[in-house]
Amino acid sequence: MAEAEKKVILTGDRPTGRLHIGHYVGSLQDRVKLQNSGSFDDVLIMIADAQALTDNADNPDKVRESVIEVALDYLACGIDPTKSTIFIQSQIPELFELTAYYMDLVSLARAERNPTVKAEIKQRGFNGEVPMGFLAYPISQTADITAFKANTVPAGEDQEPMLEQAREIVRKFNTTYGDVLVEPEVLLPSREACKRLPGTDGKAKMSKSIGNCIYLSDSAETVAKKIRGMYTDPTHLQVKDPGKIEGNTVFTYLDAFCDDRFFAEYLPEYANLEEMKDHYRRGGLGDVKCKKFLNRVLEETLEPIRTRRHTYEQDIPGVYDMLAAGSAYAESIAAHTLSEVKDAMRINYFDDASLMHEQIDRYADR
Repeated sequence: MAEAEKKVILTGDRPTGRLHIGHYVGSLQDRVKLQNSGSFDDVLIMIADAQALTDNADNPDKVRESVIEVALDYLACGIDPTKSTIFIQSQIPELFELTAYYMDLVSLARAERNPTVKAEIKQRGFNGEVPMGFLAYPISQTADITAFKANTVPAGEDQEPMLEQAREIVRKFNTTYGDVLVEPEVLLPSREACKRLPGTDGKAKMSKSIGNCIYLSDSAETVAKKIRGMYTDPTHLQVKDPGKIEGNTVFTYLDAFCDDRFFAEYLPEYANLEEMKDHYRRGGLGDVKCKKFLNRVLEETLEPIRTRRHTYEQDIPGVYDMLAAGSAYAESIAAHTLSEVKDAMRINYFDDASLMHEQIDRYADR
C-alpha cells in the first residue's frame, strides 16, 4: 500500500492538567471507537507538551507533571497501546525542523488572522505580548499532522480554522516542491452537544483556569458536588415554574451523555429525554431532580474510567515505558517524512550522491 493511501489518524491534547468530560465527549470517546474500528492503518495520539509550553514557558513543571496525568486519562478512557500509539511531542525533534521549513510558506498576516489563534490570544490576555511559539501554533500543528501523513484529525469545531491553515500549507508545499505531504480532514464529534461542552457555570467552554470543569478523575463525591452547583435556568425559581432548556447546562450535559436506557433504570416516568424536557418547559419538574438524574448518568461513564485509572496508577514505570516506546515509533515515521521533505526541497546535500557528481562535472569543465 502506498503511503499516501494509508488511513492515518493523528490527534492529541495539550498537557496543562487533567482531562475533563469535555475532552471525553469532544474527542476521547470517539478515539476509542476509531481505534477499535479496525479501519485505520495507524492511530497516533500526541501529548503536545511543546505546544503547552508556548503559553506556559514560565511554568514547565506544570506541563511536566501533566504529561503523566494525560497519559493516565487516555489509558483510563480505553486508549489501547496495542492499537494506538501514544507519544510525547517534544521527543520528536523532526517536528520542530518541519515547523521551521513551513514557516517560510506562511506570512505573518496570515498567522495573525487565524480565528482560533485570535480567540485564544484574547482568552489568555497576552495584551500585545504574544509569544512567537503561540502565534506559530497552526504551523507547528501542521508539522505534527504532516509528519505522520495523517489524513484524518478528530477535533472540536474550534479547530477547523487550524486544519484549514494546515491544508493551505500542504497545498503550497506540494505546489512548490512536489507532492510529498497529505492534506488532512477534520472529523467532528458525532453529537452536536459534544462539539463544545460548556462549563458547569454555563460559560461557553470548560476551562481548567476558570475551574468550571468536571475532571475524568474526580471522585464520585466531587462530581456530585459540582453537579449540585451547576448552572440551570435562573428564572426557574420554583418547581412549578416553566423552565428553559436553552442554555441550561444540565440539559446540555444530558444531550451529550444520556440515552433512553437511563430512563428505564433511573427515571421510568419518562420514556426519553424529549419527554423530560417537555415537562421541564411546562413546569412541575425541579432542578434538584434533574441534577440527581444527571449525576447517575455521568457516574455510568465515569466510574469505569476511575477504576481503570487507579489500576494504571499502580504501574507508573509501565506507563513511562509505553510512552517511550510510542515516542520511538513516532520518531521513526517522522524521520522518514522529514527525509522526503528535505529531498523535495533540495537540501539533502549529503544524501544525494548525484549532487556531488554534478559539481565535479561542473568544475571539471572550467
